[in-house]
Amino acid sequence: MTRDAVDQTLSKVPAVTLGFWVIKILATTLGETGADLFTQQYDMGYAAGIALFCAPLLVLVAAQIRAQAFHPALYWATILASTTAGTAMADFFDRSLGLGYAGGAAILAACVIGALVAWRMVLGTVSVASVANPRAEMFYWLTITFSQTLGTALGDWAADDGGLGYAGGAALFGGALAVLVLVWWRTGVSRVALFWAAFILTRPLGATVGDFLDKPLMQGGLNLGRDHATGVLIAAMALAIWLIPQKPGRAH
Repeated sequence: MTRDAVDQTLSKVPAVTLGFWVIKILATTLGETGADLFTQQYDMGYAAGIALFCAPLLVLVAAQIRAQAFHPALYWATILASTTAGTAMADFFDRSLGLGYAGGAAILAACVIGALVAWRMVLGTVSVASVANPRAEMFYWLTITFSQTLGTALGDWAADDGGLGYAGGAALFGGALAVLVLVWWRTGVSRVALFWAAFILTRPLGATVGDFLDKPLMQGGLNLGRDHATGVLIAAMALAIWLIPQKPGRAH
């Protein structure tokens, strides 16, 4: 593959900037409230929710892989689909299958590690800067979807089983992300490892923030309602995608 072809493929993956993380957190928060809106408030159930959300996820991943350039709306729609589907899948594992938050998180952590190990064994690296062909993109989106699912289970585990509540859980994961920023700034720890750690941690942060926004006051939330919270978050995410400069990542 020529250098120009590699750069063209890589342009579908956004550069990892502060704006990237802002939109990612909005997407994970929206994924929590949006999935819960259908599976819980509309009483669809988790299995039906998985079917509902995985269908557009598969279509969007295919469109993302077939795309010839980076399209912010397409990329973030795929991220949103993965976090919405991840929420429904995590709730199905934890609640419908009776695995509990800790059991579900353990299985999903193994899935994330397995995806990363397989990616590394097949292509030699798990850096997002190496996503230059359909095989790499398939590993990329598989790992992302598993990480989104794991993050939901971690958020529920901290807020419920951990006794932290939604605000406490958000503070815990927000603090963990702050530590990662400090490690990135002050040390030479692998940037690839830090990226995936941060990517995973933004999901439970979004999950706990989303629950904090929509849960009743007696459950430690702000009682905005899933429908209102989802509407506000859709507007906020769309505005962020429009206002925050979007640029493609580059090979290095």
